Amino acid sequence: MVSRDTNLSSSRSRAGGRKRRNTRPLDEVSLRDLALHYAARYATTGAKLETYLARKIRERGVAEDDEGRVRELDVSGLVTRLIELGYVDDDAYARMRSRDLTARGYGKRRVEQALRAAGVEEQVREAHRPGETESRRAAMLYARKRRFGPFGNRIDRDASADVRHAAKEKQIAAMLRAGHDFDHVRFIVDAAETVDIEEWLAQAQEDDVEGRREGGL
Repeated sequence: MVSRDTNLSSSRSRAGGRKRRNTRPLDEVSLRDLALHYAARYATTGAKLETYLARKIRERGVAEDDEGRVRELDVSGLVTRLIELGYVDDDAYARMRSRDLTARGYGKRRVEQALRAAGVEEQVREAHRPGETESRRAAMLYARKRRFGPFGNRIDRDASADVRHAAKEKQIAAMLRAGHDFDHVRFIVDAAETVDIEEWLAQAQEDDVEGRREGGL
């Protein structure tokens, strides 16, 4: 049987072995190091990085200089410099985030919300908003994953009209919450067969190709 003293000693030993968080006040050098570490570890935007650094300053405070004075740290200037050096790239972040969300089946409204929350400017958000083909593909993927419409969980045709209506509305509501356009959602939920949705996606792809051809791309 292990004694209580042994357990306490072991607990203290484990606690003492943990790496303590650095709580020393920040100066220009340590703030820069924090910013570089964060930018290297996470895909981020200028706004997200500035928010992170401001929080660290609130938590740890600002170091005094040799004369005992506290100098204001230029967070905005540091972030701007990292953007200029290419450590932080809002455009690259927006492109990556947009592709990631659509690949997971989310619609363009969810993409817009995510980029806005990350502090991405409107012009950059617009440049990376999913087009018609990407939006249809994401809607189809989401419906397939959730087994909506003709992808499964078919609404019982023998059920009452109220039951069938409620089941369809539930699927529609879920897809709308995922950020999909109502017209896309309605088409998928009402589709008789999966081939109808595949042809619907193929048509958007053809329209994209035709549009690029007409645009000389």
